[in-house]
Amino acid sequence: MRDFREVLARLQAFRNKFEGLLESARKKAARVHVEPTRRPTRLRELTGFGANPGNLRMFAYVPEHMPPKAPLVIALHGCTQTSDAYDHGTGWSSLADSLGFTVVYPQQQSANNPKNCFSWFLPSDIARNHGEALSIKEMVEHAIATFAADHRKVFITGLSAGGAMASVMLATYPEVFAGGAIIAGLPYGCAGNVEQAFEAMFTEHGHAAQALGDRVRAASRHRGPWPKISVWHGTSDPIVKPSNGEDIIRQWTNVHGLSDNPTYQELIGNHTRRIWSDANGKAVIEAFSISDMALTEARAQQFRPPSVA
Repeated sequence: MRDFREVLARLQAFRNKFEGLLESARKKAARVHVEPTRRPTRLRELTGFGANPGNLRMFAYVPEHMPPKAPLVIALHGCTQTSDAYDHGTGWSSLADSLGFTVVYPQQQSANNPKNCFSWFLPSDIARNHGEALSIKEMVEHAIATFAADHRKVFITGLSAGGAMASVMLATYPEVFAGGAIIAGLPYGCAGNVEQAFEAMFTEHGHAAQALGDRVRAASRHRGPWPKISVWHGTSDPIVKPSNGEDIIRQWTNVHGLSDNPTYQELIGNHTRRIWSDANGKAVIEAFSISDMALTEARAQQFRPPSVA
């Protein structure tokens, strides 16, 4: 067993690197991006949505004159952010107005994590029917009942720590979601404590597809059909290494029983889009590699996720 002081020193080094990268990203974003005048919040908070064992807050945006059985999107912010800041940066509520769906924004509390990161690496928060994962599931159920959303059209997306938490939700409650977009996130089950979380973020690695897929299959008794997956990652992300995006792809191609090789690939400018289709020719996994972009929390102010199909 490693000396306890060595473990603490390594963990502190990881923390310093993480905080330094976040601060650097914020400064770079400030130099190239003039912050617009902040509009009043468009979100409203909902309480009483369940037992809430993860101690999260629930915010929502519902366009006027929403028809019944409209889609529902769960949007998970990154570290240092709030739901309102994430909405301002990404424009999900504006997309909801134009495309007609409800958005729910789970929000972390500093009492759980001082950096407002979702606890995507803690066993007590990433298991089905436990912790933060259960709190988010309760928000989904509450939103479906309150806003008459279509339970067959529930989608989830998240950025960085929120992307990693989206991986958690897709693995632990795959029957709930029709699809999910994981942006600068990490594969489910890649860490079980803070030190392992930092190692997963900062280290280039490539886990075996079978092992990655087994983690999802072990997360619930569900055996299909599985949600569609969209993976977005910047090739220059210094906080969440791009290999994590490739691991997410391997995790879900294995779960879907697909080849490692994409069915279709194209260049969009300098960016790469790959698609994996099932035996019926239906696209079930897509991956976007954004050239030279660092999809960190600070860059969320300049990045709008894909619209819901």
